[in-house]
Order: sequence, then C-alpha cells, then structure tokens
Amino acid sequence: MTGILASRALIKLELARALRNRKFLFFSVLYPSIIFLIFAGSSGTDEKVDGTGLTVATYLMVSMASFGALTAVLMGNSERIAKERESGWVRQLRLTPLPGHGYVLAKTASAAVVSLPSIVMVFLVAAVVKDVRLDAWQWLALTGVIWAGSLVFAALGVAIGYLASGDAVRPITMIVYFALSLLGGLWMPSAGFPRWLQDIAEWLPTYAYAALGRAVEQSQAPHGRDVAVLAVYFVLFAGGAAWLYRKDTLKA
Repeated sequence: MTGILASRALIKLELARALRNRKFLFFSVLYPSIIFLIFAGSSGTDEKVDGTGLTVATYLMVSMASFGALTAVLMGNSERIAKERESGWVRQLRLTPLPGHGYVLAKTASAAVVSLPSIVMVFLVAAVVKDVRLDAWQWLALTGVIWAGSLVFAALGVAIGYLASGDAVRPITMIVYFALSLLGGLWMPSAGFPRWLQDIAEWLPTYAYAALGRAVEQSQAPHGRDVAVLAVYFVLFAGGAAWLYRKDTLKA
C-alpha cells in the first residue's frame, strides 16, 4: 500500500515537472509540425503514396505525429533521468518505498502527457494547411493509437537513462532516435528500401507504431503482428527499465 502511494505521488510530481518545462514543450510541439510542412509542402492535395491509397499529406501526417511523440518521450526521458542520477535525486527516491515499476510508470506517464500536444499540433497543421480530411472517429482513433503507442518509447527512454552515464546519454539517445525514425519508415516510405532492409524495418517498433495509425486512416483493423510487436517491445523496454532501476539501487 505504501509503495502504491509513493508511486502516485511521484506520478503527480513528474506530471507537474513535465508541464512546467516550457522550452521542451515548445520544441517537441512545433518541431514535428515544421518537418511535416517541409516534407509535405511540395506535394499536391491528391498526390498519393504508391501501394497505400493514402495521399502524401495523409501518409506523412501519421509519420510526423508518430515522430513527434517519439521525440517528446524518448529525448526528454533519457537525458532527464541521467541528470537526475548525477544530481542525487534518484538516491533520494531510494529512501522511499517506491518500487521499481512505480518509478518506470511515473516517468512513462509524464512523458505521455508531453507527447499529446505534439500529436494534436501535427493533425491541426495537416488539416488546415494540407486539407487532410478524415471522419471524426478516425481523428479520435488516431490520437488514441499514437498516444498509447508512445508509451513503448517512453519506457525505452527510461531504460537508456539508466543504461548510460550523463555524458554518454545524449549521443546514445540520438543514435537510437535517428535509427528508429529512419529505418522505421517515419521519414520516408519503407517500400523504397532494399528488400533486406524492408524485412528488418517490419520488425522495428517505429514501423509497427506508424502502421497502426495508417490502418485507422485506411478504415482497417490494426494488423495483429503490429500490435504484437509493440506489446513485446513495451514489455522488454519497461522490464529492462525496472531491472536497471533496481540494479542501480543495489549499487548504492
């Protein structure tokens, strides 16, 4: 019971801290929308991506909304946690009855709150500037799917924050961030990759993440494999983050 109360208190604290970080909020909200306008700016309203039935703007909208959520939860979590470890904040938490899974949950929840504005902003820009039109249920489903899927990468951010030192966390995060974005097809359709690279991309969490959103746009049910891939990665990342937290606690 004490551990549950400690987890709830940390979640409230993390949410408040995330919402007070105006500089990061500004960057994470505007950045993906700007990239969307750059990539989709030259495409015509009716121009379509081969093999999808989706217009370029509609296709890129999901890609950039997913990319924005990835930016918010991965970049923010990993570096913040590494800094907290160096400053001694994590050592203070060890004096409380907070369990490892409670720490991971608090960090994941705060990151998810930050990711929502970036998703909504991309949708607004796509609708207003590129005239993307979907049914009301599709907008709601897209928001829910992309927001929920960002939890996978929030957990990854926690794991990296505990795996890397303060000096190494940024380059490691950037490598993971760009590799997942590029190979997962968030910046360009993976159909243009060589066959062997397409086979790899289909098993990456970013590929499955964007595929869920595109299924909604196509009025189709999500592919079972994409759901399973994300679920497995979430278990691995969250479990790894909790294990690294406990391991770090035992070292102290």
